[in-house]
Amino acid sequence: MPNGVLIVDKPSGWTSNDVVVKLKHLLHERRVGHGGTLDPMATGVLPVFVGRATRAVEFAAGGQKEYIARLELGRTTDTQDSTGTTLTTAPCAVTTPELEQAILPFRGDILQVPPMYSALKVQGKRLYDLARKGQQVERPPRPVTIYELEVLEQVDAVSWLLRVSCSKGTYIRTLCHDIGQSLGVGGVMSALRRTQAAGFDLTQAVTMEEIIAASEAGKEGELLLPVDTCFRQYPAVTIGGRAERLCRNGNEFPCNEADGLCRVYSKEGEFLMLGSCQKGRMNTVKSFFEV
Repeated sequence: MPNGVLIVDKPSGWTSNDVVVKLKHLLHERRVGHGGTLDPMATGVLPVFVGRATRAVEFAAGGQKEYIARLELGRTTDTQDSTGTTLTTAPCAVTTPELEQAILPFRGDILQVPPMYSALKVQGKRLYDLARKGQQVERPPRPVTIYELEVLEQVDAVSWLLRVSCSKGTYIRTLCHDIGQSLGVGGVMSALRRTQAAGFDLTQAVTMEEIIAASEAGKEGELLLPVDTCFRQYPAVTIGGRAERLCRNGNEFPCNEADGLCRVYSKEGEFLMLGSCQKGRMNTVKSFFEV
């Protein structure tokens, strides 16, 4: 059975769930999940977890992400991106230096009001379902962090490419909208490409065409990365004997490591679990060995 992580370069027009459904068929595995939703218009890094590796999804959804976004100034839409219905238009004579000055307040810890066209729930209902019915509801601002934000280049008279490094939960289209509002002309996101997520980047990504070709050749398993690559930032610990038996039974065991998270392996090199060592005792955070 296939187990591992597949870094997909999601094509435009596909939902993240579309990718998962297709991969279940191509990989002949029902246990498939993605780590971090991308809007249908967006492309780029979508980590997909297969088999027992789906146990790592919860760790992939968080963390820092990086995007290249195209900001179009001079209009607003109901979705805050170029796929929506235009609400307002305004003449735009913004210069690159003016834009660079305008984005300064959006760096660091900021508050964002989630867009109505989003999957967030209010009183048990998805915001996008309410939006499609023409309803507007109050959405409390949410804290997010913009680690890096820079203007890469001007594309045309009203559009620029931005590089954004941000925390989980950041809406890039809302960022584009808010920057446009701060300039007094409005703004939308007209393209988006995710370049990093869950510690993976585009150099590790494969296209759906490549995955289909590998599946037809019976080589789809060669595209999977080991699940422990999700935790490569943590030190590796090798155990055996009684400690391994306790580990496989979900029990704590003595350890001589510094306090913190670590990757735990058997002497044969099998990745057993993500563990937490505290005061000389190792506990399971999440196990990954086959049972």
